[in-house]
Amino acid sequence: MITRLFRQIYITLQMIKFEHTVFALPFAFLGAVLPSRGMPAGDTCLWILLAMIGARSAAMAFNRLVDTRFDSLNPRTSRRALPAGLLHRGYVVAFIIINSALLIYASYQLNTLSLILSFPALAILFFYSYTKRFTSLSHLVLGFALSMAPAGGWIAVSGTFSWSVLILSVLVVTWVAGFDIIYACQDVRFDSVYGLYSIPRKFGVRTALRLSFLLHVLTACFLAYFFMHFALSWIALGGIILISALLLTEHLLIKPNDLSRLNLAFFTLNGFFSILLFVFVFLDLLILSG
Repeated sequence: MITRLFRQIYITLQMIKFEHTVFALPFAFLGAVLPSRGMPAGDTCLWILLAMIGARSAAMAFNRLVDTRFDSLNPRTSRRALPAGLLHRGYVVAFIIINSALLIYASYQLNTLSLILSFPALAILFFYSYTKRFTSLSHLVLGFALSMAPAGGWIAVSGTFSWSVLILSVLVVTWVAGFDIIYACQDVRFDSVYGLYSIPRKFGVRTALRLSFLLHVLTACFLAYFFMHFALSWIALGGIILISALLLTEHLLIKPNDLSRLNLAFFTLNGFFSILLFVFVFLDLLILSG
């Protein structure tokens, strides 16, 4: 019984790619440390963490649920939990409801504005899963969904909205859309056959990679503006230069006729992007406040 329970948990974590939480979570905490120029109280950090876990888990499980038919037809995804029959649909629905409730309750524990915004945030997260069916701009919608992380962190700490945090949100949009376009290049043929939309399908892999590069150039520009707007020092500047170099490396690894290093570019380098940005900016704020 215990072995079966642990196997169920393991399969569930695989289904939602729990390790990919590193893409958005550091941005939530980056949005949280900026208003107070330092780490928020421990209970606030805990509720931010739980809200992010609930939001991402619900969103990923919902995406897997509504995409089950396509995942079962795609050789790359046919072994995922739902198409492979490793998890039941009813279990996944319950998982979505529980994690949605976790987001809402954690938001309630933070402040009134966080609670109010948790409902449209969930709607946006769920809406993304359908966009691949009707628009090639689904990559930007995904970017927008993840861009709520820094804004949510800011609101969780301050209880108010500020236009300043939009700098972070916009660079998240361009960063995420850029790497999601790269990721979609591996499914061009499948998307064409089954009527799914993406930038690579619409414009071809070569042009898609160029558009992805342009989006990441914009990301670097917004990083520079972020540095100046928040009057950060050389520590943050060093981090921004480093992660901009990571973005460039990502594009040097991927060629239109060779996607063999896509996983390295997509998972490894992008995983470091948000973590390094948070670490360098946080260290910068600690030194400035000290």
